[in-house]
Amino acid sequence: MVQSALAKALLAPFSLLYGLGVSFRNWTYRQGIQKSINFSVPVISVGNLSVGGAGKTPHIEYLIRGLSPYLELATLSRGYRRKTRGFLMVDRQMNAEEVGDEPLQYARKFPGITVTVAEERAFAIPEIMSRRPDTQLILLDDAFQHRAVRPGLNILLTEYDRPFTRDYLLPSGRLREWRSGYERADVIIVSKCPRELSREAADQLIEEIAPLPHQRVFFSYYDYAAPYYILDHRYRLKMEENVSVLLISAIANTDYLIRHLKEKAADVHSLDYEDHHYFDRRDLGNLQLRFREMPGQHKAIVTTEKDATRLELHRSFIQKERLPIFVLPLAVRFHFDQGPEFDTLVRDFLLNFKA
Repeated sequence: MVQSALAKALLAPFSLLYGLGVSFRNWTYRQGIQKSINFSVPVISVGNLSVGGAGKTPHIEYLIRGLSPYLELATLSRGYRRKTRGFLMVDRQMNAEEVGDEPLQYARKFPGITVTVAEERAFAIPEIMSRRPDTQLILLDDAFQHRAVRPGLNILLTEYDRPFTRDYLLPSGRLREWRSGYERADVIIVSKCPRELSREAADQLIEEIAPLPHQRVFFSYYDYAAPYYILDHRYRLKMEENVSVLLISAIANTDYLIRHLKEKAADVHSLDYEDHHYFDRRDLGNLQLRFREMPGQHKAIVTTEKDATRLELHRSFIQKERLPIFVLPLAVRFHFDQGPEFDTLVRDFLLNFKA
């Protein structure tokens, strides 16, 4: 704790410089020096103030599940750490290196929607409408700081255990911009809440966030399903108390996931990598070695859906070595029966949208 406080103190001047740069950029948008563009198609943005880990992908998927049966929708992501450039329509036969892990996940799970990647969202949206003129809604993934597009509905996520109200600017903290940036949000979702959350604890956090009169606050958590085999979704892993799990992950924060696994398995070991890390053959060899060293006969390797898209780049190795890698799917749920309330808010936005 002392070292952490000392590190924050040493990095504070750099955070101040970073914050001044962010303030200047936001000022240019407020003054109209840089323009935020409105589009004639409804746009919903899902993002956060901090770097990674708040659960943008599962919440985008929640919106897709609820809206895709009724609307022609498209997702637009940057395609972080992909090895290509420019605008791309994502096909489920592509790989993570071409389009990024999260867009590939959307394309494979929801084949009926349009999935796209591009660095410049303001140029990508007209491209989407040109190629898919029937599109009725665009979901922007991780675009809270992308001011060039003005979304009709701006959804901000913040983690229950690490809310933006207790965080600091990069590099001494995890915030991409000042805490006051939350004021641009229409909806604030406190994500990754405990499955058992009291109304009192929620109210205390609402008081801490201090939402503006127009802002609505929701509380969500993850509902995990049975893990499926990475190379064949028909085979499921039955999580039991006698099963030992080796978790391999390259996501921003595994605390919530590990808590879930510890409730289901005998013991949990983990191999952690930086967010969006591309696993190489050495990583797979290390995984194989660590798995073999684990005691007992009832054991399995577990990973996330996002990590699975990058592990699949080594499909032949996984198949040859018969690595029992299982993928843990999840879905977003809302506390306090807020699901219908959130759905109604989104529906009303779409019904009242005017170009």
